[in-house]
Amino acid sequence: MKIDKNSYGSIALVYLVCAAVFLSIVLLNAPLWLRIAMAVLLVAICIWQTAFFRVPRRCPAGDSRNVSSVADGKVVIIKKVFEQEYLKQDCIQISVYMNFFDVHANFWPVTGDVTYHKYYPGKHFLAFKPKASEENEHTCTCIRTEDGHDVFFKQLAGTFARRIVNYAKFEDNAVSGKQCGIIKFGSRIDMYVPLDSRIAVKLGDKVRACETILAELQ
Repeated sequence: MKIDKNSYGSIALVYLVCAAVFLSIVLLNAPLWLRIAMAVLLVAICIWQTAFFRVPRRCPAGDSRNVSSVADGKVVIIKKVFEQEYLKQDCIQISVYMNFFDVHANFWPVTGDVTYHKYYPGKHFLAFKPKASEENEHTCTCIRTEDGHDVFFKQLAGTFARRIVNYAKFEDNAVSGKQCGIIKFGSRIDMYVPLDSRIAVKLGDKVRACETILAELQ
């Protein structure tokens, strides 16, 4: 199982905390049943956290025309909006919400060149709240395909997310299906595609990064 390269420290911290908790229980001479129960619980937490930061093997479905999901999760927003930061035009916003149990590694949605990338510190509202898109900590990235289409997306931190990692660099070549970053704990991805795109999902759909097509560029 491949682990995100920026997450080894987070996993080590979880292991150390769990070990300290179990050692405290042993030193306090807790009953045997409590030691066993806590050992099972702490091992389960360690396994879950290791799996949380994994980078799964996927079969990419996206390319320079088909926009795949950046993350695993649930489609919570599909609407026409004015993207005011970089594109400066009306777009279709598609938002995917990730819960604690979804894979949080993020992947490039289309193949093209990175034309914009910027990180913003911010607040930590619940990620599914509308105002989270503008006020929460987030990272913005835009990819321009070979046909000149711009696909813009935001990685949004949630209430418990305290770190957004994005590997984008200006003028990098993005390849659909390759890892582009990770968001640690519950969070959201906002994607903005051209108005004439064919939307391939609906509200409430469960999507998988790389493998679920969100929209087709015309």
